[in-house]
Amino acid sequence: MSGNIAILGAGAFGTALAVALSANGPVTLWGRRIGWRGENPLLPGVRLPDAVTVTETLPAAEILLLAVPAQALSGFLATHAAHLDGRALVSCAKGIDLASGQSPARMMSSACPAAVVAVLTGPSFAADIARALPTALTLACADPAAGHRLQHALSTAVLRLYRTTDVTGAELGGALKNVIAIAAGVAIGAGLGDSARAAIISRGFAEMTRFAVHRGAEAETLTGLSGLGDLVLTATSEGSRNFRYGLALGRGERFDPAITVEGAATARAVAAIAAAESVEMPISTLIAGLAAGQVDVKKAMRLLLARPLKEE
Repeated sequence: MSGNIAILGAGAFGTALAVALSANGPVTLWGRRIGWRGENPLLPGVRLPDAVTVTETLPAAEILLLAVPAQALSGFLATHAAHLDGRALVSCAKGIDLASGQSPARMMSSACPAAVVAVLTGPSFAADIARALPTALTLACADPAAGHRLQHALSTAVLRLYRTTDVTGAELGGALKNVIAIAAGVAIGAGLGDSARAAIISRGFAEMTRFAVHRGAEAETLTGLSGLGDLVLTATSEGSRNFRYGLALGRGERFDPAITVEGAATARAVAAIAAAESVEMPISTLIAGLAAGQVDVKKAMRLLLARPLKEE
């Protein structure tokens, strides 16, 4: 699995991965209706290396990294599954499909049963990856041998991948941290302070772990890069779209609808699953209500603070 790599999705993260992986050799970057060449406006100041080929024709690479938003993945697979099947598919999406309640890896496995499916996730901003700043990520693959080959094919001198076979844990860590990051942003935007944010992060992490274990994950996975590591980054930095969205909610400000906020849709998906399967997810449920306009910030914070006092 060496060398023959393509990234499907020419957004900021897909472009950043193409730039980073081109340090190892030629990489193809695919997107629909790419209106730029040389520099992606979503990554200002980052020029594409000569080793990156940009195309609007779906490439036939051996390793395909799907940098497609979680809520767009179902449609993408429905259109392109025949082309993708039988290859190594690496999901870079962080979310849960709102329509089906499925994770990206499960959707990919169902649509492409002959493919090797893996997940690339963890604490990372596209700008950091594109500028070759040190970044550590989790590569999750149920097949240990395939995971080992992908780990070596996709690691560089500054992009370091750590392997796990717990695909469920890695995916849910990456998806759920976006929800908690929104809640952290709401707390700061509403003027509740850093102590309130710390409480939301810690209780949110417990909520993430509870849900992931309920869905079959290993609790230990959530303590790693794909869970706690990603949560710390996204819940404390305005580089996170989910955190900025929460800030806007907390301040009562409009947020640009053109910006993808995976955590809002994930919160709604998680709240529905939690209600159906009797899993206690108070933060996720409140963020789902906030995102849908069904509850205001003051009421949401009051409900959180009114949670019963009990042992930690």
